[in-house]
Amino acid sequence: MFPERFSNLPAYAFPRLRSLLDVHTPGGPVMHMTIGEPKHDFPGWVGGLIAENVGAFGKYPPNDGTPELRAGIRDWIARRYGVEVDADQQVVAVNGTREGLYNAAMALCPERKDDQQPIVLTPNPFYQVYMVAAISVGAEPVFVAATAETGFLPDFMGLSEQVLKRTALAYICSPANPQGAVADRVYWEQLIGLAEKYDFQILADECYCEIYRDTPPVGALEVARDMGADPERVLSFHSLSKRSNLPGLRSGFVAGGPQSIARIKQLRAYSGAPIPLPLQHVSEKVWADETHVEENRRLYQQKFALADRLFGNVAGYIPPEGGFFLWLPVDDGEAAALKLWQETGIRVLPGAYLAQGTGDQNPGQGYIRVAMVAPLEDLQEGLTRLRDCLYER
Repeated sequence: MFPERFSNLPAYAFPRLRSLLDVHTPGGPVMHMTIGEPKHDFPGWVGGLIAENVGAFGKYPPNDGTPELRAGIRDWIARRYGVEVDADQQVVAVNGTREGLYNAAMALCPERKDDQQPIVLTPNPFYQVYMVAAISVGAEPVFVAATAETGFLPDFMGLSEQVLKRTALAYICSPANPQGAVADRVYWEQLIGLAEKYDFQILADECYCEIYRDTPPVGALEVARDMGADPERVLSFHSLSKRSNLPGLRSGFVAGGPQSIARIKQLRAYSGAPIPLPLQHVSEKVWADETHVEENRRLYQQKFALADRLFGNVAGYIPPEGGFFLWLPVDDGEAAALKLWQETGIRVLPGAYLAQGTGDQNPGQGYIRVAMVAPLEDLQEGLTRLRDCLYER
């Protein structure tokens, strides 16, 4: 029998979108702007490196990552954030951030907090794995609205003491999916201070951290170190999907306190699926290379500028600070997505599909999410068609 706690799960966003759109004929050349699948080039030497190591597909890979991969991740953290971590005790390689974000909850969430059912905090809207991870461990997911009024970041500081005493874990994404908001140092300091006071852990999803306009987003580990916080207080999640345009590599990592990483490693020893060894060898080299990352960022900065030109006069448009999504205001996200499909052939995602709540209580209701992953020329065509369909010029 299907576990009862999963019986009321809403349909996943993309099956819902297919149900909404696919019964209708597209009104123009089809353009997919729904999924955040990077389209920029990854380093050209990746294929050759896989070929050089193809024989390693005949070996069981190390579950936690090769020593060289973990050392490469350690060195990247030091370059990017100025934080020193122990490659053996504070880093574990995972199959992209989604697996890591899910398994961290499985490994770290207690069965009881304050002698009650634990709470897992999640932004609203949110990456859907946060909610399912909370449900899987028997916790209560509490959705904290991230709206224009809160700077599109969840207002954890506004939660009641009753909720915070029961909180075991808090998910946070910066730059945020879908809104592109970036948590600054003050925000991190407040959140980490709250976690210290109420003894919960922060699961910092920072997979978009290398896509930004001008200033590199500050990192959770960096701020926690500067504050002298408990080393177990923050875990940071990263991958090569967005940074290096390698979503199919399924290569990422979790970094945090040694006790937390040890518990994640123990769980993965029983149930984890390690990254294939040739792909670990590729990952070692990709984390060490910054040239392709800088070029990738330059291309996205052109896209930010394009979006600002096209939508700068749209009431309620907030330029994203990072990531590669537009969070565009509309009267109704489903109606706007359907109109776009029927009149232009463009597919976008209704914002409500990424959030919890009904009607006006759903913080995604009045938005659509648009992925800016297509090449610049194609993106300009698509965004122009979108603007002309939904907004007055």
